[in-house]
Amino acid sequence: MLLAGALTMPALAQNVAVVNGKPVPQSRLDELEAQFQAQAARSGGQLPPGIKEQIKKAVIEREIFMQEAERLNMDKTPDYQHKMDLARQNIMIGELFDDHMKKNPVTDEDAKAEYDRIAAEQAKAAVGAKEYKVHHILVEKEADAKAIIAQLKKGGKFDEIAKKQSKDPGSGAKGGDLGWAEPGGYVTEFAEAVKKLGKGEMTQEPVKTQFGYHIIRVDDVRDAKPRELPKFDDVKGQLKQQLTQKKLAQYQEELRSKAKVE
Repeated sequence: MLLAGALTMPALAQNVAVVNGKPVPQSRLDELEAQFQAQAARSGGQLPPGIKEQIKKAVIEREIFMQEAERLNMDKTPDYQHKMDLARQNIMIGELFDDHMKKNPVTDEDAKAEYDRIAAEQAKAAVGAKEYKVHHILVEKEADAKAIIAQLKKGGKFDEIAKKQSKDPGSGAKGGDLGWAEPGGYVTEFAEAVKKLGKGEMTQEPVKTQFGYHIIRVDDVRDAKPRELPKFDDVKGQLKQQLTQKKLAQYQEELRSKAKVE
């Protein structure tokens, strides 16, 4: 009896449970836990408390449902066979891509090179670029916009009119203030109107965009500065993920180009 117990205990330790006489191997639970842990790690978190018991319960329930499906010969149906073929393709393709990325990993050096490239591009883009400090008033009708322009020419206060009449919920409460920005951040018609104005100038005719009619005033103009990038260590993970996707896309395109499709 002691010998039998000694032989049985290791076997039980290798199983999560025994369902209707059929062992549920511990490896299923370990694999599912590993998947959840990897998913949590990718999002920068940890597995919540109690999740392991929930995973264990799910593994056992899946065995229960699986046994019933087998009893009903669900695995013999054409629909099942078709789905299994699709699942096999997905798994095989996933393994192919995982294998490629394991053999061609994105390093910290790759991420730093990408970070430096982005910084250089932004610095280059800032050369000769201008930033404008802009106020605007947005209304629905052209006639209303023309009436406001006439009112402003007679000495009306831009900020006060913007607070009362502007339909822009963001800037209206601030007297129409849009702050400093490069024209590229605005819709095309608005940007073109801004670039034509000098410091202290206002549009003499309403500017129509998809949002309505604008009265635009440029308060100041300055040389644009390169946008300040976050620290490399703060975005390294994101950069590596982006480069991984880029490498994978290049590999996929390489396979497509080599394939003979008739």
